[in-house]
Amino acid sequence: MKKLLILATALAFATTATAQSLAAESGADEVIRYWDNSTAPHSNCDSKPEKINRGKSTYKVAHTTETLFYIFKAKQSKGQSLIIFPGGGYKTVNLNFGLGRWLAENGITTMVVKYRLPNGHAEVPLEDAAAAVEYMRTNAERLGIDPQKVGVSGSSAGGHLAAWSSVVLTGNQKPNFAVLYYPVISGHIWTNKPQWSTFEELLGKWRTPEEVNNHSVDLLVNSNTPPTLILHCDDDLLAPTFNSTLYYKALKHHGVKASYHIFPSGGHSWKDYKTQWLEATKEWVLSF
Repeated sequence: MKKLLILATALAFATTATAQSLAAESGADEVIRYWDNSTAPHSNCDSKPEKINRGKSTYKVAHTTETLFYIFKAKQSKGQSLIIFPGGGYKTVNLNFGLGRWLAENGITTMVVKYRLPNGHAEVPLEDAAAAVEYMRTNAERLGIDPQKVGVSGSSAGGHLAAWSSVVLTGNQKPNFAVLYYPVISGHIWTNKPQWSTFEELLGKWRTPEEVNNHSVDLLVNSNTPPTLILHCDDDLLAPTFNSTLYYKALKHHGVKASYHIFPSGGHSWKDYKTQWLEATKEWVLSF
């Protein structure tokens, strides 16, 4: 895979004032503009301009057509690294850099990925996930990490992308472990519209049952799936815990090392038990 541009500082890469501000505010040590629709193997065919809606701590980015890696280097690296795929229902990429900064402060080099949204072209976000893992491995020496200790993580739709990359990618693109936060897993859970919409954004309105099966990652787990930590809240109405339970059962059926934590409250987030989630993540990642 090829990259368009590598920039060592967050301010240098931006093509617009909005992108420049976002890069600066991230606090990342490096921002890598890897490729876009014109240079990647596949395009999401989205012709609308990128749009950023700013929240208190989150940047909801819609119509993404280029792939950016925000890298936070560990202060005292222990060798492990974690790639974060933000959620957003495959309709937006909800960038939040707080976890990346916290993990870096605790010895874990982290990459937050602004991936290209599928827009009905499911291969596009997976292509970006593969590029992220491969980039970390091929730049391991420069980043001070172990190329065999590269993990993936994600929340909600980002959790789907992390799990999906765990089960289908191979070789230099396959992660060594995974961390899933309230992930969307199955396209067969129809208890709420947001989950249905996630698969609609991924596969399109007229997706077939076969396409849904091929992207419901609980059905794709095999014995080569990497060890996985799953964290979820029991009162999550957007991505019910059925998702995580199905995935955990599939992992154990195939003899894969896994840990599953269900917290009593917090909804579609980790707000009620943030400290516990952070510590569980750190402990899991540093165990590899």
